[in-house]
Amino acid sequence: MKIDVDVVVIGGGIAGLWTLRRLRDEGYNAVLLESEALGAGQTRYAQGIIHGGTKYALTGKLTASSEAVAGMPAIWRACHQGRGEVDLRQAKIISDAHYLWSTSNLASRITGFFASQVMRERTVALSTQQRPSLFRHRAFKGAIYRLDEPVFDTISVLQALAVPVMPAILAINKHALLMRPSALEVEAVNGDSFEFNYKRLVFMAGQGNEDLLNAAELRGPAMQLRPLKMVIMRGGLSESVFAHCMGAGVNPRLTITSHLDDEDNIVWYLGGQLAEDGVFRSDSGQIAHAQQELDELIPWLPQQGLQWATLDINRAEVRHADGHRPDTCYAVRQDAIITAWPIKMALAPLLARQVLDLVADVDKTSGELPAWPQPVFAEYPWCEPARWGMT
Repeated sequence: MKIDVDVVVIGGGIAGLWTLRRLRDEGYNAVLLESEALGAGQTRYAQGIIHGGTKYALTGKLTASSEAVAGMPAIWRACHQGRGEVDLRQAKIISDAHYLWSTSNLASRITGFFASQVMRERTVALSTQQRPSLFRHRAFKGAIYRLDEPVFDTISVLQALAVPVMPAILAINKHALLMRPSALEVEAVNGDSFEFNYKRLVFMAGQGNEDLLNAAELRGPAMQLRPLKMVIMRGGLSESVFAHCMGAGVNPRLTITSHLDDEDNIVWYLGGQLAEDGVFRSDSGQIAHAQQELDELIPWLPQQGLQWATLDINRAEVRHADGHRPDTCYAVRQDAIITAWPIKMALAPLLARQVLDLVADVDKTSGELPAWPQPVFAEYPWCEPARWGMT
C-alpha cells in the first residue's frame, strides 16, 4: 500500500513520541515507525528526573549543560497540568522534587555550598523536619537541598504521549526496511507492506540511528556511545528516595530514584558516578561497590535480605570531539533526512522544537491512514524476573 505523508519518524521513545505529537498537533500528516515495543531503547532505563541543571553546576559555575535544561521542569509541569505544548495529564509524577545531599566530607560540603549559591533560585536548603524521612536519622551529618525537579514514571509518559496518536504509529519488522529518495518501504509485523512517500524522514532511534544512517548511505553525523552500569536493589525497602549525593566532581557521586516492580516492591535505582565508573567493573564488582557506597553514605540503611542486579546501558548521542557528553540535544537535516538525539529525557520538548524548525518549509497535507498493527509498550527492566539473578 502506498501512502503519502509529510513526515515519517523512526523511533518510539519519549523523544520520538513527543515529536510525533507536536507534528500532528501542528497539522502535519506524520507517522511513527517502531520495530520493538514503545520505549524499549533508552527510555525504559531512564530514571525519570526532569533535570533543571543543578547537578551540572556542582563545580560552582553555570555550564552550557546546566543552562540547556534550566527551563525543562517548568515545561514538563505545564504539560502535566494540561496547559503545555502536549497533554501529559495522564502521566504520573512519582516525586514532586528531587533532592541534593552533601556528606560531612569537606569537599562534598564545599560542592554543596557552591551549588546552593549558583543555583539559588532552583534549590531550597531544608531543616531537619523538612527533609525526607531517610535523612532525618540522627546519623545523618550533611546538608540537604530540595530541587525543583519532578520525577516522572517514564512508561506513563510514553502512554500519555502515544495513546492519542496511536493510529499514526506502526509496528514494523526491523530488518524489512528499504530506503529510497523520498520513499520508504517497510513491512509491518503482520506481514503487510507499506510504501511511505515522505517529505521529511526523521531518525530518532537512539543507538539505532547508526544503522539507519548506513541504510540511507549517509556518512554522518557520527554517533558515540557512553556506557553506564546502573544498579538496582529491592527486598524490604520501606521508603522511596529521590536524591543526588554530591561528591567533589562534576557528577553526583550517587543518584537514587525509586520505582515499583510488578509486585509493588520498592526498587532503588542507583546511578551517578557509580554508574559511570561501573563500566570498568564486573557485575559482582559493581554490586559490591554499590553496597560499599551505601554503607558509607547511608550507614543506617540495613542491607540484609536485599536483592541486587546491574543494568548495562548505552547512551547514544552525536559524537563529541573529545568523547564527552554534548551540552544539549542535537538535530541536523541532510536533504530530506533529519537525524536527532535527545541526549536526555528532559530535553525531549527542546528536540521536538528543533525538528519542527527543520520541517517548517514542508507544505502540510491531509490524508487517511489505514488500520495497521500497533506496537505495545515496553516494561521496566526491574519488572523482568530474569534481571534478578544476583543477590
